[in-house]
Amino acid sequence: MYIIIVGCGRVGYPLVRALLGLGHEVLVVERDSRRCQRIVEELGSVGQVGDGTEPAVLKSAGAGRAGMLIATLGRDEDNLAACQIAKHLFRVNKTVAVVNNPQSDALFK
Repeated sequence: MYIIIVGCGRVGYPLVRALLGLGHEVLVVERDSRRCQRIVEELGSVGQVGDGTEPAVLKSAGAGRAGMLIATLGRDEDNLAACQIAKHLFRVNKTVAVVNNPQSDALFK
């Protein structure tokens, strides 16, 4: 399955490694160019610099063919935005968002 992961910090990075290990095709969209470069050096061409809450960035990442998008950013609002854009604009079948603040739980339901 083709999976897009938005954000590659303490949650996203191990997730990328695990999904690649399971044989999935993975692309990380990461705002921080240095972090993205490190991902590419360590894991291969699986990183793209950009803001995963921007439709144009998700389009260039191939969201139209993704089976899943996982948002692992530090801000709940950004995770929700990335998932909503993927689901409603690109018809991504499954979206998963990290909820960092328990008070945001109702927003995601």
